[in-house]
Order: sequence, then structure tokens, then C-alpha cells
Amino acid sequence: MPIYAYRCESCGFAKDVLQKVSDAPLSDCPECGQSSFKKQLTAAGFQLKGTGWYVTDFRNGSGGASKPAAAAAAEPAACPSGACASPATCGADAA
Repeated sequence: MPIYAYRCESCGFAKDVLQKVSDAPLSDCPECGQSSFKKQLTAAGFQLKGTGWYVTDFRNGSGGASKPAAAAAAEPAACPSGACASPATCGADAA
């Protein structure tokens, strides 16, 4: 059930109320009894997490998400001298 923020336009009393989506909005202020208790517009209380949700996922210019850290770490390192054709046959690791 969502939490709605209410504020009385007469006395300024504010309260957060746990209500069902199907419940009718409250109208009577519990503090002063006036019928000026209004639902306020508030920011969403959740965050979207994961690949594709962050602005930084699309900063590499390719339009897709950047590689996860685990995938980048699994790639073999290049030869330090740059002379080997593949990292598997690199002579720098044998030394």
C-alpha cells in the first residue's frame, strides 16, 4: 500500500497516511476539522537499479550499457611489450 502525504490548507497540519490505491482521498483535517485536507504531490520513493537504468551506462557512446566489472576482469591482459600475437603465447608471463 502506498503512503500519501496530506496537508491542511486551513491550519497547515501535515500527515503521511498509509492507504490503499482504491481508498477515497481524505478531506477532513484531523487537527482542525475543516474539510481542506488535500493530498500532496510527492516524489517517488523508489530507485531503479541495474544495467540500463543509470545515465552513466550510456556515456560510452555506443548506445549500450558498458561492460560489467566481472566481464572486464575476465578478459586476458595484453602483452606488455605489444610484440605477442595473443596473450596466451606471451613470453612475458614465462619470465
